Amino acid sequence: MTKNEIIFRLFPFLAWKPLITLQSLKADMIAGLTGSVIVLPQGVAFAMIAGLPPHYGLYTAMVTPVIAALFGSSRHLISGPTTAISIVIFTAISEHTQPGTPEFIQMALMLTFFAGVYQLGFGIARLGALVNFVSPTVITGFTAGAAILIITSQLKHVFGLEIPRGMSFHYTWLNIFSRLEAVNPYILGVAAATLLTAVGFKLILKRGPVLLIAMIVGSLLNIVIKGEQHGVSVVGKLTGYLPAFSPHDFSINTVQLIAPQALAISLLGVIEAVSISTSIAARSHQQLDVNQEFIGQGLSNIIGSFFSSYAGSGSFTRTGVNYEAGARTQLAAIFSALFLFIILLFASSLTAYLPVAAMGGIILLVAYNLVEFHHIRKIFQVSLPESLIFAITFLSTLFLNLEFAIYVGVILSLFFYLNQSAKPTIISLAPDPESPKRRMASLEYNPWPECPQLKIVQVNGSVFFGAVHHVEYTLKRISEEGLKYDHILLVADSINIIDIAGADMLTLQSRQLREKGGGLYFAAMKDNVRMILGKETYAKTIQADQFYESISSAIAGIVPKMDPEKCALCFRKIFFECQAMEIKDPE
Repeated sequence: MTKNEIIFRLFPFLAWKPLITLQSLKADMIAGLTGSVIVLPQGVAFAMIAGLPPHYGLYTAMVTPVIAALFGSSRHLISGPTTAISIVIFTAISEHTQPGTPEFIQMALMLTFFAGVYQLGFGIARLGALVNFVSPTVITGFTAGAAILIITSQLKHVFGLEIPRGMSFHYTWLNIFSRLEAVNPYILGVAAATLLTAVGFKLILKRGPVLLIAMIVGSLLNIVIKGEQHGVSVVGKLTGYLPAFSPHDFSINTVQLIAPQALAISLLGVIEAVSISTSIAARSHQQLDVNQEFIGQGLSNIIGSFFSSYAGSGSFTRTGVNYEAGARTQLAAIFSALFLFIILLFASSLTAYLPVAAMGGIILLVAYNLVEFHHIRKIFQVSLPESLIFAITFLSTLFLNLEFAIYVGVILSLFFYLNQSAKPTIISLAPDPESPKRRMASLEYNPWPECPQLKIVQVNGSVFFGAVHHVEYTLKRISEEGLKYDHILLVADSINIIDIAGADMLTLQSRQLREKGGGLYFAAMKDNVRMILGKETYAKTIQADQFYESISSAIAGIVPKMDPEKCALCFRKIFFECQAMEIKDPE
């Protein structure tokens, strides 16, 4: 690793320099300002869900995104308080102490610290590769489900209906449809005007401060119609609190109580952050460093816990807003935190004019844009297993816990992957009689003649414990059941991995074929696979003369070992070596 690579690994924000231009600064500032306005009511609401005083949500929205942006990988991910983690924190700590008390706050910050330690450890240990098992289909299903949950959470602000907190997805919709006559037309009008303004300006400007313009229009409309007199609520004036230093209690009892629960929060946090950043990266065509994302999330929670910030992660809503608002680099997240800091200090009264309904209208548009309709159509058109993975992940997101939906999707993906890996494709090969060089080709669509003594097959996949039964069954069918070949050539150029179970199986097949007077041979086997079969344990049975560098050299070496009487009676002559043999008249 070069000196520059080490520096960029330790300080990844230094790699932004080539990306920063006057245009990107302008775009990032606009996106940051838009995001800072969006997070105002969300930060307050999420803190209350977590059982913490409202300003702790704003602290989290100021500190966490800055550290995550500086040390993370995604250009668009906005970290901070989220619904799922807020709920988990409340559930974990409320069992031990009363929400809102100093003890509750202290435990929440300790929980955040240890969650960050776990996440940082995951990143340093380079465990980001585990996220590769979260397939794009799982992310698409999770994103689509989360988008509908976001829309559902905003309906009360759009229609002006009181909906009891904690209601499930389907009960919320049933509650709304049963009370449509109670919809407040002023609230609905402000939300609709904001939403239509955003859609209209997006069609005209494509990129720009569309969401900010829409919120201004919604605020002005609310003033004109005197919405507050008709039940239109506003965000209200916020008190200018700033994050304070928060020392931790590292006593043994506290650590023993907090550490196990922090692991669950850390896993949920990195899964959320990576799922969101991967989803956005698919649109922005950015190459993510997942391990660096783990490190960024870990440091943001560790440092944030000392500045009155509770556990945060990537936010679907704010990341979507950030991307749609035209953000170019991670500076947008820093600008968002900076503008929130300024608003709380000097302009907290401006939020007194921002209707909650306007915020709801904006978030509806952002949630809609999170759904990848074209990708969903492709999934259902192309693959039944992928369709099942999408549907189950999507429904689990709607009706079960968010983190459980990811687990379900990952488990299903692994099930289908392992099922496919356990059945590597095994195809029969034969020389093309029309090819001057007798090129080997598949017999699946070409009914070319085969050698009656030598069966040539190619294994496309790894020979590991899960695939042993399938490969063994195929080889036995060739040598025993009906075909009864004594000589089998295994073209092994597509075998990337072999384990002990696979090596034991091939050793047994080789011994059985030798006892019948034949043999099992290997062509074009990769060095790492051949090294396993070359170990002393297997070398006694699978000998060096059974390995060949190519198919042609293998045929040249195997043909002389075959029964010469059968060769003399054969009229197929599919190998060049056959032509040199004397052909006897069967009569």
